[in-house]
Amino acid sequence: MGFEYPEDLKYLDTHEYVRLKGDIATIGITAFAVDQLGDIVFLELPDVGEIVSKGENFGTIESVKAVEDLKSPVTGIILERNDAMIDAPEQVADDPYGEAWLLKVRIDDSSEIEDAMTAEEYSLQVEGN
Repeated sequence: MGFEYPEDLKYLDTHEYVRLKGDIATIGITAFAVDQLGDIVFLELPDVGEIVSKGENFGTIESVKAVEDLKSPVTGIILERNDAMIDAPEQVADDPYGEAWLLKVRIDDSSEIEDAMTAEEYSLQVEGN
């Protein structure tokens, strides 16, 4: 398949990614997840100021094929929500690692992502090569 998995991200087996810059975690879904979902038609995300918890659901993404829960890779307070993706969820497929991020969260403990996969580990898991 040959999807892109940026090296500066950490990945969950539930197909979310996290990009950490200081104490700000940017959360989104991987290109593999977008491909598996197909045409995305609806996205539900929590409001700014809400707390997300590592391993807990923080919203849903719906395609013509399925509805999937979104799981948080970190615990913290939501600083930003990508309302453009809520308004036009089909655009998540255009740039999942760039413009199509979902949440920005101020985290308390950066060690929470230490058990997440590297790009290479995630690629091996989902593509097996």
